[in-house]
Amino acid sequence: MLIVVAGLPGSGKSTLALDLGRALSCAVLGVDQAEAAMWRAGVSPSGPTHHAAYLVVGALAAEQLALGHDVIVDAVNGPEPARAQWRDLAAQMGAGLRFIVVDCSDDRIFRDRLKRRVRHIEGYPEPTWEGVLRRRAEFPPWTDARLSVDSVNSRETNLQAALEYLSGAQSRAGH
Repeated sequence: MLIVVAGLPGSGKSTLALDLGRALSCAVLGVDQAEAAMWRAGVSPSGPTHHAAYLVVGALAAEQLALGHDVIVDAVNGPEPARAQWRDLAAQMGAGLRFIVVDCSDDRIFRDRLKRRVRHIEGYPEPTWEGVLRRRAEFPPWTDARLSVDSVNSRETNLQAALEYLSGAQSRAGH
């Protein structure tokens, strides 16, 4: 199964992706980590590294799926082409696809989290509140089937909701 955890920067998607990865014992592939690695290798940040990072993560996800492993992708997935990439990959690999969209419904909490956030991705800048608001305004509505979780809820609550959503998907795939 290809599990795509999506949402605005700082919304809590990486936290949920890592919690899911631990719970499911599967790979978590982050677009931000791939992009930062390209920059550290000397690829210019002014180039199309963001798109390239999605392609790199897609290639790594395809390898995991080919091995029969579930894989989690951690990425904003704002633009429709990013979302389409995962639909296409799942179809090509004959894998189930599940989107989980993470939001933070309380802007005060969201803003405070961004101020305190440190992810330790070498060379990757932390997002600003202004940047998040800009991306939110450009974010197209989701049309894919998905689970939506609110990171105002506890990590445990969101992890349990995600595991139940994925468990239901797996039991449907088995019938």
